[in-house]
Amino acid sequence: MTKSELVSKLSESTGLSKKDSGEVLTALIAVVQQEVKNGNSVDIVGFGKFERTLQKGREGKIPGSDKTYKTEDKYIPKFKAGRSFKDFVAS
Repeated sequence: MTKSELVSKLSESTGLSKKDSGEVLTALIAVVQQEVKNGNSVDIVGFGKFERTLQKGREGKIPGSDKTYKTEDKYIPKFKAGRSFKDFVAS
């Protein structure tokens, strides 16, 4: 499902115009992104939890040579589905 298809579904279920539904979806995504970037978790009860975790740097070797490399530590987004969402998908 694309973002435009999701906006259409939201518009149908809420009775809002597609423009308003699109603005709400864009605002929701922006808020979640900013909060996770700031180190806060966003927990939507019954759906899931968005948070950031630290991914440690890794050392590796380039195949076919003796060259090695090391990646830096970085933060990555993580989503953990809630129990209600898991149960809904499983049934």
